[in-house]
Amino acid sequence: MDTTPPQPRTADDERTLLVKVFGKDRPGITTGLFATLAAFDVDVIDIEQVVTRGRITLCALVTPPAGGAPGAEGALRATVHRWAEELRLQAEIISGTGDNRPRAEGRSHVTVLGQPLTASAVSALTRQVTAQGGNIDRVFRLAKYPVTAVELAVSGVATERLRAALALEAAVQRVDIAVVSAGLERRAKRLVVMDVDSTLIQDEVIELFAAHAGCETEVAEVTAAAMRGELDFAESLRARVKLLAGLDAGVVEKVRTEVRLTPGARTLIRTLQRLGYQVGIVSGGFTQVTDYLVELLGLDFAAANTLEVEDGRFTGRVTGEIVDRAGKARWLARFAEQARVPLEQTVAIGDGANDLDMLNAAGLGVAFNAKPVVREAADTAVNVPFLDTVLYLLGITREEVEAADELHGTPPE
Repeated sequence: MDTTPPQPRTADDERTLLVKVFGKDRPGITTGLFATLAAFDVDVIDIEQVVTRGRITLCALVTPPAGGAPGAEGALRATVHRWAEELRLQAEIISGTGDNRPRAEGRSHVTVLGQPLTASAVSALTRQVTAQGGNIDRVFRLAKYPVTAVELAVSGVATERLRAALALEAAVQRVDIAVVSAGLERRAKRLVVMDVDSTLIQDEVIELFAAHAGCETEVAEVTAAAMRGELDFAESLRARVKLLAGLDAGVVEKVRTEVRLTPGARTLIRTLQRLGYQVGIVSGGFTQVTDYLVELLGLDFAAANTLEVEDGRFTGRVTGEIVDRAGKARWLARFAEQARVPLEQTVAIGDGANDLDMLNAAGLGVAFNAKPVVREAADTAVNVPFLDTVLYLLGITREEVEAADELHGTPPE
């Protein structure tokens, strides 16, 4: 028995027909076109269809009519045009040779987020793609709100080179951009680990505690300096925690009620979980709050510092291993090992300098509304206040998210 796979009927020098139909969209157009072509025994080589504001553009690349009978191609052309006219569509049939050219080496997915996404920004970014020697093979929209998100499939230029050029242009155009290598690895990221303060939540937890201790201003100043990378995190943590000495530990319940999730946090987590991702948090904050978030959101992993308590009051010290910049990267690796996920298939999200080691260790590091030093070092930066926009960087569309929510009866966030 011959098990050799069948070879395509078209070689690079063999004739093909590009059939293009466009006009007002309605049900049945795609079926009608291929039913018309079926009468001429053609093979379908490629299909592309897009609908924009109710207007359809449908392209079919096919072989000439089988057998090459005289007049068969002319009959095909006449029949397609007649069918299109009956539906008040326009049709164009172009003769040529072969299939699409193979994509050049160096393939990337470029995700662009804008609020709004202006024509001048798109022009500038695509001009940079061309300047770097790349070609845009395909473009489609991922989301229309709360931001406009589009994805470009680019070939012909190395991902790192493209990322560097587009990052500079994106900063000028005030849009967010992510450039990742194409391939199975992009779809295989199965563990997402994020920072907590100013990432998963809108607050700095130690400042919430400090407000109850009457030292909020002093703590906030130290926190800001640490996040900018001006202070060693472990040293700054001890200095801030010391200011909480004597505070009644019962304040934990009050602080938990004051925590505000970042917009889009619930949507991000439940969508990832529906896709089979495992989700964890790692924080320079405190287990007194992260334990609550684990229960609230159904998270798989968590690591944070623990405020020491004696006789019902905080001692001004932390216990156990301090979760600092290096510690966050270690916990990412531990979570990955427990989840049986290679590090290159992980995503890390954070905003501060103490997140940098974790962002660099992950397969994809996302700086979320981050400090300048973090934006410059991370793989990509998101500067809109919606945490679920990270889904678009993974190729997940807004329509897919909403369809899943509707299926499960989940109300919008």
